[in-house]
Amino acid sequence: MSRDPLAARLQGLGTTIFAEMSALAVATGSVNLGQGFPDTDGPTEVSEAAVRAIRAGQNQYPPGRGIADLRVAIAEHQQRFYGLSVDPDTEIIVTTGATEAVAAALLGLVNPGDEVIALEPFYDSYSACIAMAGGRRVPVTLRAPDFRLDVDRLRGAVSERTRLILLNTPHNPTGTVLTRDELQAVADLAIERDLLVVTDEVYEHMTYDVAHLPLASLPGMGERTVTISSAGKTFAFTGWKIGWAVGPQELVHAVLMAKQFLTFVSGAPFQPAIATALRLPASYFDGLRDSLQDKRDRLCAGLRDVGFEVFSPAGTYFATADVRPLGYDDGVDFCRDLPTRCGVVAIPHQVFYDDVEAGRPLVRFAFCKRDEVLDEALNRLKTLAG
Repeated sequence: MSRDPLAARLQGLGTTIFAEMSALAVATGSVNLGQGFPDTDGPTEVSEAAVRAIRAGQNQYPPGRGIADLRVAIAEHQQRFYGLSVDPDTEIIVTTGATEAVAAALLGLVNPGDEVIALEPFYDSYSACIAMAGGRRVPVTLRAPDFRLDVDRLRGAVSERTRLILLNTPHNPTGTVLTRDELQAVADLAIERDLLVVTDEVYEHMTYDVAHLPLASLPGMGERTVTISSAGKTFAFTGWKIGWAVGPQELVHAVLMAKQFLTFVSGAPFQPAIATALRLPASYFDGLRDSLQDKRDRLCAGLRDVGFEVFSPAGTYFATADVRPLGYDDGVDFCRDLPTRCGVVAIPHQVFYDDVEAGRPLVRFAFCKRDEVLDEALNRLKTLAG
């Protein structure tokens, strides 16, 4: 063909960094601390619930909004953890993971030419989804070393074309958890400028020494916020791809209008299993947090011993490190060298930035792995210090 067949709106996005680095991990036999997936399965009672559903014949198309019991379980979860009252019949939709929920929300709510403000560095699907919706992304950068929200920059990013703020907290990849004051500033701005907000809260149960606060719980935000989460991270079943979007009826309807032409429905036998998961006792959620906090501390201490400058996260299961003390200026070069140099895979931050210089020296390591895997990775990384 004489012309590039790729649509203009997808030009420049490239192949997802996760596919590239995971393939490199396999090719080199490296310890993969790049892509964020656990290396153990979640609770047995949840996987057994999926098996029962399969054997009971729950294998055909579920309802478009998701099975009723899962929607009820999501509503119960919002009430149990945040005191939010949600109608499971009109204010919840089950999606194929949080990634589809974000895509459907943007496709359903953003018009061509609308501006979407997103916290930079942003998860890589955000750029693609905004582009596919015909919107224009406007980054507000979280900068090292503290990665806090600059409220003045956020306010300055709003224009007459701004339609929506896409908020990620706990934030991937930096691990920042927005404070009540930061969230209140977002809420004040959204109300003042009549903006919609989509919040990606998939790491809501992975915060350390700070509490996660949904933006939708602040006064005036329930009617203008779509809250997105999923089961994959919380329950260690990332391959099941069960997510959800919660919000006022008219916004959820807009999400549904797009979602029905994407996957339509998915995960029939996994949906009742995730309803079981959401009803697990508090001990499960407390144990998840405590275990990951221990892993965070284990990895961060080990990375510091190697020589990295490390920014310990308040949430998620990713730690950010600066590679410059090890003689590198560029995180992409570092991550491409690392598998052959010492058999470990990480993810460079700069692929999540429009402002490449802000992320150039930073890399992300996942600590959602068994302790022996983290220890093996740290032992291999020690060769960098020699």
